Amino acid sequence: MSDKVITRFAPSPTGWIHVGNLRTALMNYLISQQQGGEFILRIDDTDQNRSKEEYVDGIKRDLEWLGITWDRVERQSARLEKYEEAAEKLREMGRFYEAFETPTELDLKRKKQLNMGRPPVYDRAALNLSDAERDALRAERGAGAWRFKLNQSRTVWQDGILGEVSIDGASVSDPVLIRADGQILYTLASVVDDTEMGVTHVVRGSDHVTNTGTQIQIMEALGGTPPSFAHHSLLTDPQGGALSKRLGTLALKDLREQGIAPQALLSLMSRLGSSDPVELRVEMQELIDGFDISRFGSAPTKFDAEDLKPLTARYLQTLSAADVSDEIAALGVPADQAERFWAVTRENITTLHDLEGWWTLFTQGADPVIADEDREFVAQALELLPVGAFDDDTWASWTAAVKEKTGRKGKGLFMPLRHALTGMPNGPDMGQMMPLLQVVKARDAV
Repeated sequence: MSDKVITRFAPSPTGWIHVGNLRTALMNYLISQQQGGEFILRIDDTDQNRSKEEYVDGIKRDLEWLGITWDRVERQSARLEKYEEAAEKLREMGRFYEAFETPTELDLKRKKQLNMGRPPVYDRAALNLSDAERDALRAERGAGAWRFKLNQSRTVWQDGILGEVSIDGASVSDPVLIRADGQILYTLASVVDDTEMGVTHVVRGSDHVTNTGTQIQIMEALGGTPPSFAHHSLLTDPQGGALSKRLGTLALKDLREQGIAPQALLSLMSRLGSSDPVELRVEMQELIDGFDISRFGSAPTKFDAEDLKPLTARYLQTLSAADVSDEIAALGVPADQAERFWAVTRENITTLHDLEGWWTLFTQGADPVIADEDREFVAQALELLPVGAFDDDTWASWTAAVKEKTGRKGKGLFMPLRHALTGMPNGPDMGQMMPLLQVVKARDAV
């Protein structure tokens, strides 16, 4: 195994990256960066019928948005000859055999085994076929699927998260590596690529544990050295239910469109499921320096997209008006008001999308909220409100005048006026808001 740490992220371009994919990508990326190693983006596009170039572009766009950079891109569709060479080597070794059962026949075998209280493991019937029988089946049914003949012994490895893991080869079906239609499946392609590309560390979901035992056997059969494996827990929804049913709504492109900040997503996903607290980290280097795979647990991990909102809000509070100048300008905020607009709003938004609501309030006015018992008071107060543009002193001088005329003070003075001007019970400092407020709808409501 190379001294250089090499990790990879191998998404299938058959859909958009979601939070589950990101967790795997991020862990592998952080390990490579922490060790000054190499991170490979490996596109698993051997399924030509389902793979789409728009998803390849989307994968790259999502990773770039997050600041996850790769050292090189590999396409498995360009490496099919390598997989065929490995398959031929396995055939010559007697570790690869052709099986002709139909899906229906396999299903019946599984049901029969379950009914007998046995594990539903493939019975290796294809190994007992004579050459003549094999030729006859091939003539009748066409090419068969190719299965790897497992050693029916235990495969043991030290997992970076789970500790020692042992998989009994006798309890696992010989895996299909090449389908009857000739498609190379993930297990073979991944083994060949990991071996030839010198991958040293593989982090992936715990649903791959059994598959890892199989891959280690294939690697060793091909003369390769297995990488260090770590299997992270699977994500659940906040109630502990399967998140997989909701992953379609948790695509990174959707979270981006909702205004979630990449720093919020990275901060959560780099610590979720570990013993470390989730804290906002603005710089990628902070995540790299603080990452420790051994601090992650094996228990299912709850993921709540709502947790991304307060992290996004806290991140936005660290930004200056210059950092969001394009977004502010796009709203139509004059350049000379941009600094004040951001200072007033940045602690009162969850995402940058919320800025539009504030600019609408300032330019079009808010629907006033006036309690019946305050209607006369507000009417008196609005008579004292200056006409024309407001300035930094407007709120203080106006409320002082209202206090003197009505005798009201404290909350009884300030809250009804805030409600009347903004339609909200709380928000930014009114003294700072007044110079931005161009329309007061309350004048027409009393």
